[in-house]
Amino acid sequence: MAGTGQAGEMTTSREITFASGATHLAGLLALPGGPAPSGAGRAGVVLVGGSGPTDRDNGTYFPPLRARLLAAGFAVLSYDKRGVGASGGDWRAGGLAELAEDATAALARLRAEPGVDPAAVRLFGHSEGGWVALRAAARGGPERLVTSGCPAVTPAAQERHALAVRGAAPEVLGLYDRLIAAGRAGVGFAAADELLARAGRPAELDPFWAGVDARTWAFLVRKQEHDPLPDAARLRCPHTALYGADDPLVPVAASARAFAGAAPRATAVLVPGAGHRPPAEDVARALGARE
Repeated sequence: MAGTGQAGEMTTSREITFASGATHLAGLLALPGGPAPSGAGRAGVVLVGGSGPTDRDNGTYFPPLRARLLAAGFAVLSYDKRGVGASGGDWRAGGLAELAEDATAALARLRAEPGVDPAAVRLFGHSEGGWVALRAAARGGPERLVTSGCPAVTPAAQERHALAVRGAAPEVLGLYDRLIAAGRAGVGFAAADELLARAGRPAELDPFWAGVDARTWAFLVRKQEHDPLPDAARLRCPHTALYGADDPLVPVAASARAFAGAAPRATAVLVPGAGHRPPAEDVARALGARE
């Protein structure tokens, strides 16, 4: 596939596959037009999508970001999550650690691309993908890390915050707390679903529970107590934590403070008027793309 990028030159993109352990992943590698810069090569960015069955475009979020990065001369790799699109495996069968292994494999694949400077590959993770990217970066990988809409609290705490912001009644929040306690105690999906049935399945809990099945419940239980701050503290690369100031899903102020204080080279940036998906131009700027 071809398009236009830096200085109006044609860009190219192609389907790629790469291995993450025994799992084969598929994605898109997009390259800017024109020759690579003299010397080591061009910089690159790996994009990691958010929660659920996200593909290489993370819904509609990644295409405009990809276009801006290509226009700035970056090579861009994004991929389908396990079990989504053309990727093998099942994201619900593991946890955030396995998804971080996939991000690490994507970094290695982009570094191996001819014309890409392996020392100038950066990593971007959105929302849950921020937790994934933090884990991958903490292992020692990217030249720079940018996260957007990434909570600095556990998934369980983030979901409760989002329900409260939506106006969930106290009894609904109490029901959510019982579900989290059930997961902590190892309760299976059928018993958890029965807990909701006895409570009348309040619609206010749908943002958390709608579409949950046994495999999704098992994934949620595995990740619900994940604390991202130890990964943030282990970072040796610069980390920009980007937030929409009006994000209804994330405790923005607390998360910005926590990540900015977690490591010496970490900063937080709030985008006024933006929600859970900060604009592509702000993300690209944080990744080092020049206007």
